[in-house]
Amino acid sequence: MKVMIFVKATKGSEAEDFGGQTEMMEAMGRYNEDLVAAGIMVDGDGLQPSSRGKRVVFDGKTRTVKDGPFPGDPNDLVAGFWIWNVKDINEAVEWVKKCPNPMATKSEIEIRPFYEMEDLADHMTPEMIAQEERLRDKLGNKH
Repeated sequence: MKVMIFVKATKGSEAEDFGGQTEMMEAMGRYNEDLVAAGIMVDGDGLQPSSRGKRVVFDGKTRTVKDGPFPGDPNDLVAGFWIWNVKDINEAVEWVKKCPNPMATKSEIEIRPFYEMEDLADHMTPEMIAQEERLRDKLGNKH
């Protein structure tokens, strides 16, 4: 099962407040090494704050670009991510529970499974399935 792990943003991460983060970053490096050694981690990285981002709003044929920072609760934003291959969501939960706190304050990590082809097969034509398989082959991303 392929899952995406979202490290939710905080006021501190949105403000790029890295005070006292060296120990956490060292611990996170060790944690990432454990994930790689276990064959779970596919990819992962930290994201810059929303003040450096853009959003594109779709409304019919209209596209509107909005500059960050994005309004609302920082916890609605993503500060980092991992992509993991795990046997099931419970294994992902167990690995997340071993994670060092990614923020200097209270924080949250969200786990979301990727759709598998069989989840969407009833909504796809054979041509769409073949196209998806060709794309995954080209990307070397078979799951």
